[in-house]
Amino acid sequence: MYKTFQYILTPLVFLLCATVMYSQEKDTIQTDVINVVKPYTPTISDAFKVKTIPTTDDNATSTKKPVDYNILSVPVASTFIPTKGKAALVEREKPELYYENYFTLGYGSYGNLVSELYVTKEFNRIGSFGARLTQEMSDGGIDDKILDNSFTNTNVELEYIKRQRDITWSVKGGLERQKYNWYGIENRYENATNDNEQVGHNYYDLYAIGDVAFDYTYVKSASVTLRRFYDEFESGENHLNFKGRVDLPIVDQEITTNVRLEYLNGHAGESYFQSIDAPEYGNLLFGVSPAYQLRRDNLTLNIGASAYYMLGINDTESNLYLYPNITGSFRIVDDVVIAYGGLTGDVEQNSYRKFSQANQFLSPTISVRPTDNSFNAYLGMLGKFTNDIGYNVKLGYTSERDKALFRKNAFPASGTSMNGSHVYGYGNSFTVVYDNIKTIQALVELNVEMNRNLKMGLRAEYMNYQSELEDEAWNLPNIKASVFGDYLSDNKWFAGAKIFYVGERKDQNVLTGDNVTTPESTISIDGYVDVNVNAGYNISNRFTVFLNLNNVTGDSYERWSNYNVQGFQILGGATYKFDF
Repeated sequence: MYKTFQYILTPLVFLLCATVMYSQEKDTIQTDVINVVKPYTPTISDAFKVKTIPTTDDNATSTKKPVDYNILSVPVASTFIPTKGKAALVEREKPELYYENYFTLGYGSYGNLVSELYVTKEFNRIGSFGARLTQEMSDGGIDDKILDNSFTNTNVELEYIKRQRDITWSVKGGLERQKYNWYGIENRYENATNDNEQVGHNYYDLYAIGDVAFDYTYVKSASVTLRRFYDEFESGENHLNFKGRVDLPIVDQEITTNVRLEYLNGHAGESYFQSIDAPEYGNLLFGVSPAYQLRRDNLTLNIGASAYYMLGINDTESNLYLYPNITGSFRIVDDVVIAYGGLTGDVEQNSYRKFSQANQFLSPTISVRPTDNSFNAYLGMLGKFTNDIGYNVKLGYTSERDKALFRKNAFPASGTSMNGSHVYGYGNSFTVVYDNIKTIQALVELNVEMNRNLKMGLRAEYMNYQSELEDEAWNLPNIKASVFGDYLSDNKWFAGAKIFYVGERKDQNVLTGDNVTTPESTISIDGYVDVNVNAGYNISNRFTVFLNLNNVTGDSYERWSNYNVQGFQILGGATYKFDF
């Protein structure tokens, strides 16, 4: 132990001395070797351990003794009788039956009648055939109206749908007849209209529509609509509308292209002024709208453009239209705050049928031309305040050329009809005028979904119009608002309410006589509130009863100048569902 310690200590001392000699200057101090002697003290770990391996006899330890087992069987009395296990029964609810066919019938005040029959039949699980028949009619009965104000609307439609693995297509066709009366005449012409039996007019719409959708191809969808719309005054038009969508991959990117082809050709049956020929109109429109969608994290951007060429028919001008088509959205805070905006434009194809659905009291003397929606710029924000409350706020600015406006026809100064025979010539019908309109729009929407059974919503819209040719943007309100609510209770009771508000509108009284037409005055049509409530009860899967209350406030407001509506209305009925 002493030697070992010496061997370790000596090099360490030598190394230390060398270091000191290297780092210090030479001095007179002499170095000596100090030997430290420590007495040896043995420990247990230093003891020599003897490893002994015991000897064993494998023959003695590996032999197993045989063991004999004897079972003494003694019977034991027991009352336990085992039985087979039996699964507990779970009562299965009967699946609800849904019926695709139904018949609805309702009747109410003012002789209002509504009825609808819809039947469908499936063939081989890939095809189905359906038919629909609807009827709406009213006896009128509006106070202070000297002419019949009843109306009738009848529609018959057939449809066939076929679904296959890679393609789904459908065809349908129908005929619709609408009958309305020009009852908005002023009392000063009462004597002139007493002997006139032609106080109403009929619209007829004969149409065929085909749709097809493809899977796993570049061509995604296509639709074609063919209509023949006419009235009993020999006004009529033919309208062919084709739309298609193609998705083309270009350099690992997909370009969506919408294709549009429209043909419109029509004429008015008569002229409001006997000295002027009845107008004719028509055009052939072709357009393409390619667009590319860019997605980056929370940003979605659609970049595209639209190009249209319109070939004029019947003295209509030919034009080339180019529009931007850019829209985008950015998720600022997931679904809580989403900003969006866009700059778009389009050609709006107007038609006699489209105008007649917006205003049923047109004279059969109108001229039709398309509207150039030069651009529509908007910014908005939508999202959710909570999981149950959503919102949408939008500001926009639009510029439209040849926007269609409804304005009253001229009054005859002589007291006789403007065209000498028909009742619509007393200033109680409407014509279409066109103007360049710029509009500033503000929109607010709020949707509340308390649970699966209760939904509510609010929509308010403000518009400021600036016209170029006309004194006002005729019959366009500055304010529109609506509130709705729907409630469903345990698939039995259901109810709903809708409240509409339309602000003040402007129209014009024009007096004509002795070949002179002069504006008599600009009139204001008061705004109105229309409250509608409905409720119903599902007696069974087949039978449902309902009750509708319309115009609850009872205000016989003017929808158009001199065209008041029915007051408080009540209508009740039932729906029966069935299968073949």
